[in-house]
Amino acid sequence: MRIGVIGCGGMGTTHYLSLKVLSEKEDDVEVVALSDCRKEFLDKAASYFPEAATYEYGMELIEKEQLDIVHICLPSYLHAEHAVKALEKGMNVLVEKPVCLTEEDCQMLLEAEKRSGKKVMVGQVVRSFEEYKYLKEAYDTEKFGKLKSITMERISGDVKWGFEDWFHNEEKSGSVVLDLHVHDLDFLRYMLGEPDSFQVKASRFESGMINHIITEYEFGDVFATAEGIWDESSAMKFHAAFRAHFEDATIEFNGAQSPSLTVYKKDGTVETPELKAEYEGESDVAGINVSNLGPYYTEIKYFQECVREDKPVEVAPLIEGVRSVQLGIKEWNAAKEYVNAHENK
Repeated sequence: MRIGVIGCGGMGTTHYLSLKVLSEKEDDVEVVALSDCRKEFLDKAASYFPEAATYEYGMELIEKEQLDIVHICLPSYLHAEHAVKALEKGMNVLVEKPVCLTEEDCQMLLEAEKRSGKKVMVGQVVRSFEEYKYLKEAYDTEKFGKLKSITMERISGDVKWGFEDWFHNEEKSGSVVLDLHVHDLDFLRYMLGEPDSFQVKASRFESGMINHIITEYEFGDVFATAEGIWDESSAMKFHAAFRAHFEDATIEFNGAQSPSLTVYKKDGTVETPELKAEYEGESDVAGINVSNLGPYYTEIKYFQECVREDKPVEVAPLIEGVRSVQLGIKEWNAAKEYVNAHENK
C-alpha cells in the first residue's frame, strides 16, 4: 500500500509518526512520498522515511506519484483543492479537519468523491479517542439509562505555530469555530444526530476574529453545551473535557488528569473504566498541542483497512465532515452576529 503525506508540520507530524509505527507492524504499508514547502520540516519527515520521494509542493506530489492513499495535512484553506486533485488522480484520501471552509467547497468535494469512486475519510480524530468511544457506547446501549445533558469544552492558548500565521486569518482557518470547536460539534452530531436548535454566545480577538464560542444545543430531550476558545495568552495549556449526565450515572472526562475518565454512579459508587487503546504512544515532536498518538494511529489504521478490504468508511466519511463544516459555518455566522449586536449596544 503506497502512501503519501502532504504537509509535514504539526498535524502532518502526528500522521507520519503514526504511519511509521504502522509500517513497522504491517508489511504492506509503505510511505513513499512526502511534501512540504519548508525544507526543515520536509527533511525531518524524510529522516523517518529515507527511501521516500520528496516534493516542495503537494500538487507536484499528486501529479507525479501513483498512490493508494494520500494524507492531506495542510492548512485548512488548502484541504479542498488538494483533496479534489488527489481524487481525480485516483487516490484514496485521508484529509485533516475541517475538511473545508465554505459551502461551495463542501459541494465540490462531494461531487469529486462521487465521480472518482474513491474513499475519503476526514480526520475528526475525537471519534477515535477511547474516552469518547466509551461515552458513545454508553449512549447507544443506555447502560446508564438515557442521556439527559452533556457539557463539552476544548480550550487552547493562542495558536502561534501556524505556517505564515494562517490560524489568525479567518478566511484560512475558519476561526476557533471551524478549527477547534468543530471537534466537539462533530462529536455531538456523531452521537446525537443533527440538533433541533442552537444558540451561540461569542467574543473575538482585537483583530475581529472569533476566538471564543459557547453553543447551547437541543437534541430532542437532550440539551448540550460546547465551549471552544483560543485564549488571548499563548501560555494557556490545551485542555479538553466533557461531563455527560445520564439517568443512573455521570461520566466525566478531563484530558489533563490521569486516569482521565471517571463514572460517578447514582448509588454513590465511583468507577474508573479501563480503556485499552490499539496503540499507546506519546511524542512531542510535532510541537503542537497533540502528544497522544494513539487516536491518530487508530483512525489511520481504520482507513487503511477500509481501502485494503474495500469497505465503506463509516467512522468519519466525507459526508460527515461536510455536515460538521456546514453546522460550523452556521455557528460561526451566529457568533459574528452575536458579537456585532452586543458591540453596537
